[in-house]
Amino acid sequence: MDERFVLVGPRPEEAPPEPSIRILPEIPVISWIVLAVLLLGCLCPVLPKDPAYMDLAHTSLPPGKAFWFGTDAMGRDIFSMIWYGGRISLFIGFAAAGISALTGILFGAVSGLAPRWLDTLLMRLTEILLSIPGLLLVLLLQGMLGKPNVIRLSIVIGATSWTGIAKVVRTEVLRLRESGFAAAARCMGGGFFHILRWHLAPNLLPSILFMVVMNLRSAILTESTLSFLGLGLPLEVISWGSMLSLAEKALLSGAWWMILIPGGFLTAALLSVTSIGNGLRRWLNREQSNL
Repeated sequence: MDERFVLVGPRPEEAPPEPSIRILPEIPVISWIVLAVLLLGCLCPVLPKDPAYMDLAHTSLPPGKAFWFGTDAMGRDIFSMIWYGGRISLFIGFAAAGISALTGILFGAVSGLAPRWLDTLLMRLTEILLSIPGLLLVLLLQGMLGKPNVIRLSIVIGATSWTGIAKVVRTEVLRLRESGFAAAARCMGGGFFHILRWHLAPNLLPSILFMVVMNLRSAILTESTLSFLGLGLPLEVISWGSMLSLAEKALLSGAWWMILIPGGFLTAALLSVTSIGNGLRRWLNREQSNL
């Protein structure tokens, strides 16, 4: 047969390429392990020593057999203080993140479903709050509420970090308000909270999940910053931030363990939460691109 001629017919079907599984490399496994260890250690009900006990005979001791992480200037065991103070810092972080998420979702949903004039008014209020430095706003509200404690500080931090979530939720609600399922729910008599709970919230969760995780990190950092400056929790309330508030005296006395160990745990928690948030953002972006 002449090689210039080719038989015409149906081409053989090629097997589709096997999908490559790339889920595991994108999961920050180390960050999840570090965060899980910190959570389990902080939630452990049994501590080797009383974190609030002031052993004045053993003040400013370096790490050793008797005190694994050393003692502070008041003789308190730093190892026990780390895990006990972590409960306070993590509680403030999770509580403030929950308050900011709930406030942002409600405010953004109301703005997105409201008439145009009310939507404009609410967004102008949000932009005014965004223009004020967050730390200054926290100090203002804290001064209005009085002496800070764990609950008040959680409420103040959560009440000043919801604006970013509100703007994202408002944008998504404007996109979803005219969709078929939302219109059908309104026609059947569904109220605002019914539509928000069963129709809008499941579609809003992927958009705000990353911001909620970042708010958790910001809340822990804000509490530590305020306590470090002497404007947060008092010294008798043990947290990672209040432990770092003694950093100036520790530097002058050469007690590096009072700064390095609490700062290392705080840095590990912040880096783990940040890595997990970035992993969630990449996963959400990939899911949206697949759609």
